[in-house]
Amino acid sequence: MDVSTCLKSLLLAIRQYRNNRSALNASQLQKHIEDVSGLKCGGVLFSGQVLPSECLSGLMEVAGDPNASHALTGSIISLLAQFASDGEAKEALHSSYNFTSTLAAIIHCNRTTPEEPLVLQCLNVLQRLTYNVRTLPCASHIHELISFLMQHVQSSNDDIVKACLGLMANLCRHDISVQSHIKSQSNVKAFYRALINFLGHNCLTVVVFALSILSSLTLNEEVGQKLFNAKNIHQTFQLIFNITVNGDGTLTRNYAVDLLVDLLKNPKIADYLTKYKHLSVCLSEVLGLLHSKDPDTASKVMELLVSLCSVPVLRKLVCETVLRPPAPRLQPGTRKCVQARGSEPSLALVHWVTSPLDGPEQCYMQALSLLAELFEEAIDSSLCSSAQSFVELLLQEVLVLLQSPDSTEGDQLLKKHCLRAGRVVDFLLLLCGDDALRMLVSQRLSPEVCVSQVELLLSYNQDLSGSTCTTSNYQLSQVCSEVVLKTLELMSHLRQQMPDMETSFYRILQDQRMVTPLSLALTSNCREHVQVALRILFEAAPLPDFPSVILGDSIAANNAYRQRVGELSIRSSSASEDVSFVGKSFPIMHAEPSGSAYQSIDSLIEKLQNGAKLQEKVKDVHMSEIIDVYEQKLSALACKESRLQDLLEAKALALSQADRLIAQYRCQRAQAEAEARKLASLLKDTERKKEDLQTELNDHLLEVERLKSDSQQLLEHNGRLQAVADQHQELKGTYNQLLSRYDKSEGMLKELQAAHISLTQQAEGLRKTNEGLKLQQERTLAELAEKEQQIKGLKTDVLEKERIITGLQNNLRRQEEQIHEMEENISILRKELNKTEQARKDTSIKASSLELQKSQLEAKLEKMEEELSKHTQMIAMIHSLSSSKLKGDATANLSL
Repeated sequence: MDVSTCLKSLLLAIRQYRNNRSALNASQLQKHIEDVSGLKCGGVLFSGQVLPSECLSGLMEVAGDPNASHALTGSIISLLAQFASDGEAKEALHSSYNFTSTLAAIIHCNRTTPEEPLVLQCLNVLQRLTYNVRTLPCASHIHELISFLMQHVQSSNDDIVKACLGLMANLCRHDISVQSHIKSQSNVKAFYRALINFLGHNCLTVVVFALSILSSLTLNEEVGQKLFNAKNIHQTFQLIFNITVNGDGTLTRNYAVDLLVDLLKNPKIADYLTKYKHLSVCLSEVLGLLHSKDPDTASKVMELLVSLCSVPVLRKLVCETVLRPPAPRLQPGTRKCVQARGSEPSLALVHWVTSPLDGPEQCYMQALSLLAELFEEAIDSSLCSSAQSFVELLLQEVLVLLQSPDSTEGDQLLKKHCLRAGRVVDFLLLLCGDDALRMLVSQRLSPEVCVSQVELLLSYNQDLSGSTCTTSNYQLSQVCSEVVLKTLELMSHLRQQMPDMETSFYRILQDQRMVTPLSLALTSNCREHVQVALRILFEAAPLPDFPSVILGDSIAANNAYRQRVGELSIRSSSASEDVSFVGKSFPIMHAEPSGSAYQSIDSLIEKLQNGAKLQEKVKDVHMSEIIDVYEQKLSALACKESRLQDLLEAKALALSQADRLIAQYRCQRAQAEAEARKLASLLKDTERKKEDLQTELNDHLLEVERLKSDSQQLLEHNGRLQAVADQHQELKGTYNQLLSRYDKSEGMLKELQAAHISLTQQAEGLRKTNEGLKLQQERTLAELAEKEQQIKGLKTDVLEKERIITGLQNNLRRQEEQIHEMEENISILRKELNKTEQARKDTSIKASSLELQKSQLEAKLEKMEEELSKHTQMIAMIHSLSSSKLKGDATANLSL
């Protein structure tokens, strides 16, 4: 069954239940609700079409009925709770269908029985629905809901306490009306005491909820100054960082991050955080969460880092932590490289920036915001040069995001692409503020990417202007226009470095489709948009083919439209109080932008101020000049009146067409209701016949089922017995085999044990002989050392004798020269010379004998070493044999 058929059946069941609130109709309606909840129809339910809107309005009416059963109300809440996490569906439930007031009314009706499962279900859904959403001031039963929450935060049921605290934290955050209402209650001091007691609770989620409520209510009061003073704030910081890094789950982490973000808005607490001694370690651990695969966790961590960057000292610390460590190691690579090197927070940021469009929008938008904050700090400090290598990698990945998406993906993905592309262009404009980074951008960015981006958005913007004027189309047109102007500003910054970019830039400026983005920006109430449009207009005005006349007409039409909206808002303000009750029960269809009421109030204030100034000046001005001024004003008003008349005629034609369509729709609806009544009567008759036949068929089927079950049980019993017999035979065979294997292994074990004993004895004998040989070797080595010392002494004696001989030879030469004086002593000297020669011969003979002894000892030593090596080989063989036998024994034991 398709979605439209299910919704038609659901709407018919709702109408039947309205006409007759019987138990049968309630069960039928509950069955249809369960069928719809099984389908993935969130996009259809909140598309704004007539059938889904009527279904949702009917479900709200049934859920808000105090006489409806709890089962039916719970099934409706379960169906709508599936869409409480989706952004657009959550906004529609909150603002258009006023689901918050419906749930508050259900809790108010069951306030006497808070332990009912329906009350807890409503509290949990309200907590998800009101997270990061401000409650409408006109919502009913909000004050009663706040009183209920203040009363039951001290309940004995932990689930109710946690749900009440979480919902109270959502309602108090950034809502002054709710805060003032709580402070005006008589039991507010007891409520404060209960919250302070919760700070020592075992559950970290309850502690975070209590801290969040206390920070919203008492941060600027005496109680808050005592709680968040210099002594306690460091413990609060440590708690928040511990929960953020090691939290119980995503819910607790989200509330902890929100609490720290709110606390940082206080300058005193921000100063305390800059002096926190563990800040660097905590920041490193928080940056480690960027490597998480959960996009919700990563987006929340990036939101925390962006809020830290709002404090100048902390922004510098975050910038140094993220950009400086990986800068020397980064090299441009592919996207696989980014995922592989996820240990660095900067690369994790690149990974989240390049996440797909159909993923969570908050994730890549927060990543781009964080990168903009970091590079804004890097450009102003000395980190810019060290981060250039990271910029090269980042540009390679980020410029891919500017490529045009597929046109068949739908308006929703195109809007996401426009938002992300606008943030990317803002980041590139930030990089262009530095000369070196601008050169990198000009080297990586091609003119074709910018031109294709602008062409896609201009063509789509033109299609939107020709289609039906709705709020979504108007918002999408504004987003496309902003991205077009930002892209043109980027092209203007880079046209000096890229000649092709300058040609494309001037060609786009002369396109007539540029009228819509320029007129919307020039008439915008945002100062930045007006300044960008003026810069682009300054470049485009001197061009010959620039459509200046069409631009003037478009600006005039936009001004007339804004003036008309302001007048209509003033006229409808008196009637808004009369229809406030109707707006609570039926969906509000917005035909104009959501900010039109605020713009009309601002225009009224400006008119009053201008009128007061004019009255002060009139006293000193001549009457003729006053008449000229009024004549000029009257002529201007006449021109405006003519333009407004044209607009009114166009509106009259559109209204007549709408009336015809409404009449056709009413006729078709009446026919459909008549056919539905006929089908309902036929359905009732067939259901009666079906019930009679069903009873008879059930009796026969019961008898057949009994017989079948008996026979099946007998067959199953026989099968089980046969299987048991087969298993018994198999077990007998396996038992005999195991017994024979056991006998064989036992015999082998005995043989191996005997061999092992003999081998151990042999090894022991060899070990003893080896020790004896070692001792003998040591003795020989000692004797050899002594002999070597003796040889060294003899060598020294020989050297001394040789020195003496050389001295004697010198004396001999002198004596020969003086031979004529010493002829009488020649015979005596010859005898002494013969004696010395004989001594020298004796010493040489002794030296040769000692050398011979040395060679003999060396030969003996070599023999001993050979015997020792043989013994060591035998010992190694014995050890290897013994170890192999031991392994065989072990394997035998294991097999046994």
